[in-house]
Amino acid sequence: MSAVRRLGNAAIAAVTAVALCSGAWLLGSGAATHAPPQPSAAEAHEVDEADEGHEAREGHEGRADAPAGGRTEAHADRARPEPSAAPALPPSPPDRIRIPSIRVNAPLMGLGLTPTGSLEVPPAAKKNLAGWYEAGTTPGERGTAIVAGHVDNADGPAVFYDLGALKKGAAIEVDRRDGGVAVFAVDAVEVYAAKHFPDEKVYGAAARPELRVITCGGDYSRSTGYQGNVVVFAHLTGSGR
Repeated sequence: MSAVRRLGNAAIAAVTAVALCSGAWLLGSGAATHAPPQPSAAEAHEVDEADEGHEAREGHEGRADAPAGGRTEAHADRARPEPSAAPALPPSPPDRIRIPSIRVNAPLMGLGLTPTGSLEVPPAAKKNLAGWYEAGTTPGERGTAIVAGHVDNADGPAVFYDLGALKKGAAIEVDRRDGGVAVFAVDAVEVYAAKHFPDEKVYGAAARPELRVITCGGDYSRSTGYQGNVVVFAHLTGSGR
């Protein structure tokens, strides 16, 4: 990833927690009833044994809805083999994203940066629409591709309302303009408070084709909306037509 791309990607973090996250529907209908699902600790990245004591001291900051047996479940999950990575595809803009396990099937629009350097967002009124950062990596190309979309709008759930319910290993399919389909497997689903958003972890360069899918999540405040972001980490496992 070039310096220009990484600078642009770093700028995304500041706006993703704001422009996508007003929570207009929850304001009108009540957060307790309609809050979107949040990822459990079992779906987060694995924690190295050497880091577990530190994580325990930090109180699992940035993770939501950790079950009482979350550590045991996370350890058991290490036995699950990661799907093999596929070779990178040539660059090609994407047209559509599908996530069958959470019933997502949505067109993709290109997103740029605003004059202030933050990421543009899809129109909130079009709830079944997501966007990709078109100045960065295309999905399937070597590097980190970025897709973002709203969790809700004033009328109800939007395209990525159920993103926090995704499980490791779930498939994500991206239709490309060259006629191909890039197929990704979910590696982890995490939630971060906006003030602790890990820019480098989410937007940093990757040696293989990877995908990040981002929406709002975490704690919710009636005055400011969602307080963080749900981030799906995935890597390319295949392609087709």
